[in-house]
Amino acid sequence: MKLGIDVGSTTVKLVLLNAQDEILYQKYERHMSSVFDKVRDLLIQMQQEMGEMDVQVVITGSGGLALADKIGAKFEQEVITCSLAVQKLIPETDVVIELGGEDAKITYFGASVEQRMNGTCAGGTGAFIDQMAILLNTDGDGLNEAAKDYAVIYPIAARCGVFAKTDIQPLINEGAPIENLAASIFQAVVNQTISGLACGRRITGKVAFLGGPLTYLSELRKRFIETLQLAPEDVIFPDNSKYFVAMGAAFMAEGQQMVGLSELIAKVETVDPLADSVTKRVEPLFADEAEYREFCERHARAKIARRDLQSCTGPLFLGIDAGSTTTKAALIDQNEKLVFSFYRNNEGNPLEATKQLLTELYEQLPAACYIANTTVTGYGEGLIKAGFNADYGIIETMAHYKAAEEFLPGVDFILDIGGQDMKCMRIKDGAIYHIMLNEACSSGCGSFIETYAKSVNMPVEEFARVGLLAQHPVDLGTRCTVFMNSMVKQAQKEGASIGDIAAGLSYSVIKNALYKVIKLRNPEEAGDKIVVQGGTFLNESVLRAIERVLGKEVVRPDIAGLMGAYGCALHSKANWSDGHVSDILPLERVRVFHAGSSNARCRGCENQCMLTITRFNDGERFVTGNRCEHGAGKENKSKDLPNLYAYKLKRLFGYRPLAESAAPRGHVALPRVLNLYEDYPFWFTFFSKLGYRVVLSPMSTKELYEKGMDTISSDTACYPAKLVHGHIKTLVEMGEKWIFYPCINYEQLETKDAQNHYNCPIVATYPEVIANNMNEIFTEYGVEFTHPFVPYDKDERLIPRLYEILKHKGIEKREIKEAVLAARAEQQAFKRDVEAEGERAIAYAREHHKKAIVLSGRPYHLDTEINHGIDKMITSYDMVVLSEDAVCHMGKLPRPIRVLDQWSYHSRLYRAADYVCQRDGVELVQLNSFGCGVDAVTTDQVEEILERSNKLYTLLKIDEGNNLGAVRIRIRSLAAAMEERDKNGIKAVHNLKPYTRAYFTKEMRKDYTLLIPQMSPIHFQYLEVALKACGYNAVVIPTVDKHAIDEGLKYVNNDACYPTLVTLGKMISTLKSGEYDLNKTALVMSQTGGGCRASNYIALLRKALKDLHMEQVPVVSFNMAGLESNPGFKITPAMGKRLLLAVMYGDLFQRLLYATRPYEEVPGAAEGIMKKYEAEIFENCRDGRFSTYKRLVQEIVRDYDTMPLRRIKKPRVGVVGEILVKYHPDANNNIVDIIEKEGGEAVVLDLIDFFLYGMYSKKFNYENLSGTYQQYKLNQAAIALVEQFRRPLRKALRQSRRFEEPSYIQKTAEEASEIASIGNQCGEGWLLTGEMIELIKDGATNIACLQPFACLPNHVTGKGMMKAIRERYPKANIVAIDYDPGASNVNQLNRIKLMMATAHKNLREESAEGDEIA
Repeated sequence: MKLGIDVGSTTVKLVLLNAQDEILYQKYERHMSSVFDKVRDLLIQMQQEMGEMDVQVVITGSGGLALADKIGAKFEQEVITCSLAVQKLIPETDVVIELGGEDAKITYFGASVEQRMNGTCAGGTGAFIDQMAILLNTDGDGLNEAAKDYAVIYPIAARCGVFAKTDIQPLINEGAPIENLAASIFQAVVNQTISGLACGRRITGKVAFLGGPLTYLSELRKRFIETLQLAPEDVIFPDNSKYFVAMGAAFMAEGQQMVGLSELIAKVETVDPLADSVTKRVEPLFADEAEYREFCERHARAKIARRDLQSCTGPLFLGIDAGSTTTKAALIDQNEKLVFSFYRNNEGNPLEATKQLLTELYEQLPAACYIANTTVTGYGEGLIKAGFNADYGIIETMAHYKAAEEFLPGVDFILDIGGQDMKCMRIKDGAIYHIMLNEACSSGCGSFIETYAKSVNMPVEEFARVGLLAQHPVDLGTRCTVFMNSMVKQAQKEGASIGDIAAGLSYSVIKNALYKVIKLRNPEEAGDKIVVQGGTFLNESVLRAIERVLGKEVVRPDIAGLMGAYGCALHSKANWSDGHVSDILPLERVRVFHAGSSNARCRGCENQCMLTITRFNDGERFVTGNRCEHGAGKENKSKDLPNLYAYKLKRLFGYRPLAESAAPRGHVALPRVLNLYEDYPFWFTFFSKLGYRVVLSPMSTKELYEKGMDTISSDTACYPAKLVHGHIKTLVEMGEKWIFYPCINYEQLETKDAQNHYNCPIVATYPEVIANNMNEIFTEYGVEFTHPFVPYDKDERLIPRLYEILKHKGIEKREIKEAVLAARAEQQAFKRDVEAEGERAIAYAREHHKKAIVLSGRPYHLDTEINHGIDKMITSYDMVVLSEDAVCHMGKLPRPIRVLDQWSYHSRLYRAADYVCQRDGVELVQLNSFGCGVDAVTTDQVEEILERSNKLYTLLKIDEGNNLGAVRIRIRSLAAAMEERDKNGIKAVHNLKPYTRAYFTKEMRKDYTLLIPQMSPIHFQYLEVALKACGYNAVVIPTVDKHAIDEGLKYVNNDACYPTLVTLGKMISTLKSGEYDLNKTALVMSQTGGGCRASNYIALLRKALKDLHMEQVPVVSFNMAGLESNPGFKITPAMGKRLLLAVMYGDLFQRLLYATRPYEEVPGAAEGIMKKYEAEIFENCRDGRFSTYKRLVQEIVRDYDTMPLRRIKKPRVGVVGEILVKYHPDANNNIVDIIEKEGGEAVVLDLIDFFLYGMYSKKFNYENLSGTYQQYKLNQAAIALVEQFRRPLRKALRQSRRFEEPSYIQKTAEEASEIASIGNQCGEGWLLTGEMIELIKDGATNIACLQPFACLPNHVTGKGMMKAIRERYPKANIVAIDYDPGASNVNQLNRIKLMMATAHKNLREESAEGDEIA
């Protein structure tokens, strides 16, 4: 008998087959997080029904790995088992779409099997559907039934469950029908699966649907079928589709050792789930029961004054907080005593909850009392105010502040965590001076705990209790809640108890709030008087967690969940005039109250908002979903207010193209995307002058985005980048035959004293992604797609370059020159017009006493589908909207600033912030697209500039989700804070000075320790010795620990990439260890000066040092680009020579060790050789003798060449990617060890190639861009010097029997040029593409491409090139692996195992083919 066990993230499946592969037994049950128990129960059930027997077992599934390891059974990767089942049972299949609890997979069948599975994110999977169903108070089946009757599909972000929740919750609160919500959730899953996994490969042919969600949810299948436009005969929905993975495992069990069923059950029963756990643990919340009792007694003292409602007479004051998931109310008397309260879950219907509240209140209200005033706040404020006639509506931040101030006069710091929102207020001078609300990405706080509790069938109160005394709380990280979800699942699979998870979640919610949202650097910043409130703090585990993390006692009012409602009640009393009776509906009207909703689309402007219209039984209506007054049928008060966004959009795209008759050269099409929002005047004028009719793609819409989503290569790219695909597809469908979309590394130099003028890596090079992922569409429609790199920053170089590109169209150089000069003049005119309009808008605001907001972002934030109409929302609050480029010319920013000012568009942000600092009545709001890596650097700098001048800073994180509930709160809070500050006479203080850094002086060289972060252990042991030989006391910081990453998260902007957090966290951890005298220590960091954010690590580190009060520690920039200098540190020729020798030794050992260790006959022999030469190499790195180096290289290669090896063949796996993640074992979770453990040989190419890549790029820059001849020649000489050092190494490797010499950089560039331009120079740039091709050609067809989560350059030259590589090399087996502090190790391991399983399969097939040929 063959038994397949599939342990998924939410379910366990068993399938028993006989020798003829017939199913004898099958079972499918949810494991409710108790994985081992559920497997045991199912095995016992099978034994009871089928009797005792011997079975061959294979375990599979995302949760099966730990189980298989612990009971000694064979584990097989789930995509492999599923593929086998498909090939056996439904061989006609072309594509399989399989959804599981937390996994989504697409498998393409054909000449070779290509498999994709989701990465770090569980958005758009079964768990996501479960979360959404719980939110709607139903289950998956309920959603499915509801979706059958939908009328409208709302755009819901499926990028992740958190964003979707942010979109859905307000729709629920607005009364949207469940039928529409259910269908919209399913559509979101479809969009996430296609855009996240198709990665540029279209889903065509016969498509099979597998897995639990697709088995049970017919409407989900229907949404897939409609979206993919599949004909009925192309849809395969097999019987037993949910068992396919388990059946595949059973098929593979043939040949496994037989085991008795009783023995198998006994093995499962005796497993210790905590043994060998990879899940990290944190300290318990309480040491013992006594500590818990003391905690309870202390918090029991924080009570509000109460009074019995029945004893009241006269006026009472009502406050209602219509929150995102609950409705709360507080009723107070004239002495502010609480006489009645109400707290209930909305169950998806806030109107019904409020009706219940009022009915309950009226039924208890004594005849001698009356409701004198009613104030509403919260998400549902507008709806409740309109439906029930409340007197006032106030912004929730003010409601919470009023309540906290009443409770604890002089409060410094208020943290409110609700169902879906997190608010933090810092109070200064009796007014809120800093408001932080969670961005869409880190929400889900309270409701995440509630959702999780429901998923394990436990009331929230009980769930909170079980965590209090848990002994091994799980460390769940501080990334977004979906990542947390992955880690919770991993911990469950390893047997963590519900209590451990409950306690771990409490810690995570608090760390998320403090580190990610509030960005607290140390507990002192929270002040001394801290009030915590919101329903989440009624959970004692969460309350204890904040005290643990802050190291301070906090005050939680006993009405923590009612504070918003209590603040509203106080507002009702404060605004009451004697004798006034509230307009709130009386009891008889409340009893008959009901409402219905419908949908319509507003046609008032280009946003075309989807409106939800709620009609009340009295004939009144309430409209939501509109971003301004148009859709609500109100008079548009704001239409006369200056709005630079509206002006710029009109001015930018207001050009009239040539008539067909006046365009002798025909059409040229331009996509309305990214930097075209800046440079369109230039390109329109340029092509019009040449006699072309310029055709522009239409304005962005959700529908346009969905058109191109199956060609998106990286699911974590920002929304503005993803939209490009839809624009290009639309131009093709419009019949355009020539699309021009250039790559532009540098904008024109605008800020004279900035260090550089790059575009961000996505803006600069995204046309490369389009060329390689939409090529089939271009071929199919006969479209020419021109996407050259051009030197846009220098017209004298641009003219010959454009002539070279366009001369084949019969255009003369003279025409190009005239067109470029006219285009540049028009571009400058556009810029001047925007500045003049900005000055007019400022004058208007001054004359009419209006507040103004500088809505700062990138040029493409003008796109209404990207900004979601936030500009119109701001004008609807009677404030003028300015843009950063309309005011930055008036900023006089003292320089240098802390960051390396390297990006053109961002330089404007800093100058605009300085302008705001000079003006009262003007504040800055920064737009930040989710996934924008560059803003990890810019947001902190903008905030610093503003805070130094006592200004407010508001950051709005935007993505494809277009529900603006949270944005509206922030804008209203900002407006309220501005008013409050005016009342209190708080003024801007322009207090900016140039940034001064600590220098490393000549005197320091003698007795300072230079700490160097580890990057590649093999290389850096030699580099440390080389630096010491040059007179520096250099110390390489030892390997990273988990604590170091926590330090990184605490002191570095959490949107920074993983290498930043690892490197800077380790440095901070080392400085805090007390091991080094801070007055005798300096830090060293490398800087390349490239367009990626790595050159700003130094700036982020200096900010962290300031926050730690360690500014005296100098940070030394190790760079060859002339970025920063320090009198005490110089890169001399002698140092250069020693460092080069060190890198050569490192590269040599890396090459030889990885090529021999998997095959060594004597374990440890390969590392033994490295150890044998250690002393001699250290000495050579000290003396720098070339003759010694030549001799040692020969001897080392000879030793490895003669080392006894086993005669076996293993799949070779290339490891490529971002430099730190590629070389540092701690940053890549020891991927080389994993590859070797999985039976492979890792191939990691030389570190020196990264430097050669930078040098070689200067040739392309001189020939095609704005590079100088001097730079080109200097770098050619540097390459020649490196090659001189490499010569002995090359010779030794060439003469060996076993090893290959490294490729020349010219050859790598040639390989890369097959697919990617050498203009790709951000991060690893074209080197990454070139290395992948080189490895494949050298026989390492299996590649692990590693990148930090949301790494910008890798979107282009890593993930963006994979489709093109696979097309050219069908055997290429490439897997992209994202690294992030919140990424689950099991997910990474699963992806590596998938690649290794395919690698072994391919190797077996090759060997079989070889045998046949022989």
